Amino acid sequence: MTINSHPRKWRSSAFTLIELLVVMAIIGVLISLLLPAVQSARGAARRVECLNNMMQTTLAVINYESAMESFPAGVVNATGPISNTPTGYHFAWTTQILPFMEQSFMYNHFNFEVGVYDTSNATVRRTSLRTLICPADSAPRISSGLALASFAGNHHHTEAPIDVTNTGLLFLNSQIRTEDIEDGASNTILLGEKLRDSTELGWASGTRATLRNGGSPINGPTPPAVLALPDPVGGFGSRHPGGANFAFADGHVKFITSTQRLSIFQSQLNRGDGELLPEVE
Repeated sequence: MTINSHPRKWRSSAFTLIELLVVMAIIGVLISLLLPAVQSARGAARRVECLNNMMQTTLAVINYESAMESFPAGVVNATGPISNTPTGYHFAWTTQILPFMEQSFMYNHFNFEVGVYDTSNATVRRTSLRTLICPADSAPRISSGLALASFAGNHHHTEAPIDVTNTGLLFLNSQIRTEDIEDGASNTILLGEKLRDSTELGWASGTRATLRNGGSPINGPTPPAVLALPDPVGGFGSRHPGGANFAFADGHVKFITSTQRLSIFQSQLNRGDGELLPEVE
């Protein structure tokens, strides 16, 4: 019997360098194809969460109107117009609706005997209210020790100081009732999104921090005439691609595209201009 003395040769099962490079290239292509879809899904989820937060805020405003027989004042102060400075009483609509947002505990921490900027109100002004936040906005929720908001009330249809003569729904010492909205609650914007920035005075302040107007297109550049003003209030906008979320006085919330004509948007902000609006998105 002959015994084979030659050792058995084993074939290596490892990848060659070329095979490894091909696999890595395929994985890279798959990742590049999937990444936009993942980012789109995340963006859609943030938009839905923002919409839900706005719906809760809007419901609180409408419940306030039902109980108090008028919408909350956009800002309470003895004199006007309101400037973006930390002086005055300046309690915003956001503070007035707290009991209707199941935030009575936070409401009770405010000292309404003094102005909103008083040191006795400093702690609660530093407390962020998640319901007033859009998760798509990556700006800090707290700036210079103040908690900020992503939602603002409609005080006027064009750029103008916050005052008693505004055409919106929430302005200086306003007491607008649903029946006062001549163009109809379903046609008139109550709240909208805005971008948080470091010049704001916090979510409790009835300044440009919680009130905005239609002086600029949605997500659009601020017109030079507005930028030239000494104390502009500013317009609405968001980090959502293509537009922003808005709530109407009847309670419905919708996404309005940035391509909508400014004239139509301004009519939606004016509670009584008498314009018949076309079907818009």
